[in-house]
Amino acid sequence: MTAVELPEVGHDAGGYRFPDAADDRPVVSTQRAVGVSTRTPALVWILVTVSALSLWGLAYGRVLGAVQEHRSQHESAATLRAQLAEGTVPVGGRIPAGAPIATLRAPSVGIAKLVVVEGTAASTLELGPGHRRDTPLPGQPGVSVLMGRSVLFGAPFADIAKLHRGADLTLVTGQGTFHYRVEGVRRAGDPLPDALAPGDSRLTLVTSQGSGSLFGGWTRRTVYADARLTDKAQPSSGVAPRSIRQSEVAMAGDERAFLPLVAWLLLTTFAIAAAAWSHAHWGLRQTLLVAVPVLVACAWVVTQTAARLLPNLL
Repeated sequence: MTAVELPEVGHDAGGYRFPDAADDRPVVSTQRAVGVSTRTPALVWILVTVSALSLWGLAYGRVLGAVQEHRSQHESAATLRAQLAEGTVPVGGRIPAGAPIATLRAPSVGIAKLVVVEGTAASTLELGPGHRRDTPLPGQPGVSVLMGRSVLFGAPFADIAKLHRGADLTLVTGQGTFHYRVEGVRRAGDPLPDALAPGDSRLTLVTSQGSGSLFGGWTRRTVYADARLTDKAQPSSGVAPRSIRQSEVAMAGDERAFLPLVAWLLLTTFAIAAAAWSHAHWGLRQTLLVAVPVLVACAWVVTQTAARLLPNLL
């Protein structure tokens, strides 16, 4: 008898598939499981990245920025002491941005000694309170305007809104020591102080304040503290600028920081890619040793540059 050759289980000679025992189990699509498994790590990394950036921004704004401002104040104080001893402190004319021009004391709100620098752009106010360039210097006739931050970079003017009527302010400039008495604190829409008599001097401190709502920390408004000079005003030396850039007015950001920010972000992206390549070719330990300082420096500069786009009184 001739043996009959049966087709392989599951297929006939024509390619028809016969069901077998294994095919009796239900067919479960793996498309959904694969989709979840591939999306979940991406979502986790996004959340981790956002959380890390938020923590870094908080740490920079509250801690690292304050350290940076404290160091700048220390350097400015040393420069100002030397110039006071030599009699070379600028007292008028066009003064370079960031140059120290005075010290400010306001004991009633805990300001023991702040160095005031020239200029009010966001980058300048990282150094401490700044003098608005188109106003007279403190101690000179007219209204002198000093602006300072209330949230970032040490928040030197955070308590300006707490100044009470009659509080004393003291400023030391290249022309001597000047004493002011606070007339009051006002906000937008409040009555302006009385006009000055010829030869009189007033000091206006400007900063920002939370709105008092649930999200008051994010919604800020400008607050002013006015103080009148109780000493004799001294004449200015030189002609002050008649106009300033838009980035130097209250609550303005510096748009010139946008292009540097883009450049630093590109450099940071390149550094991250280089770190990934290093991890694949050198190993984790070597990569951490080289990449961590570079990435921290990039993150520091990126955050500092981005902060200059924010209102200068924050």
